[in-house]
Amino acid sequence: MNLSTLPTTTKRSKKRVGRGYGSGKGGHTSGRGTKGQKARNKVPLLFEGAAMGASLIKRLPLLRGKGKLRSSRNRPLLVNIKYLQGIPPQTTVDIATLIRFKIVNEQEARQYGVKLLGDGEISHSLTITIPTSRAAQKKIEKAGGAVVTEKSKTVDSLPKKEKKPVSRSAQKQ
Repeated sequence: MNLSTLPTTTKRSKKRVGRGYGSGKGGHTSGRGTKGQKARNKVPLLFEGAAMGASLIKRLPLLRGKGKLRSSRNRPLLVNIKYLQGIPPQTTVDIATLIRFKIVNEQEARQYGVKLLGDGEISHSLTITIPTSRAAQKKIEKAGGAVVTEKSKTVDSLPKKEKKPVSRSAQKQ
């Protein structure tokens, strides 16, 4: 082996800061200066001083009331019945119909679903197959339309299991 033919290495090992005189940086403060917060440890990214009064978390608005801890992302798109005036009479209204008439965005409607609310008036009959509010349902039925709802199985509608009485002797074993 000839040492002059070996490839040269240009990469040096990282200096280990704060590990005494053997680290290659020096000793004592090891390049961190004298005293202070940054000389002792790392400062968190969102840290804004010792007093919490000026912090980002304290400046955010406080959500009040019911549902404050619930996510707002998975709620359906809300459409008022006044926007259904452009749909021809005797049409079945579902998500595909609302997308075709450009009332809702296709991607959002398929992801979150759609619900009809009762703001506005409707003058012709439609058959609605998407979820509606009570006010919207009354106005649609008053105009001669119908609301078709598919009742999904809920916990209350499932058959309940009967509990068998257990004797005291069986409980002790």
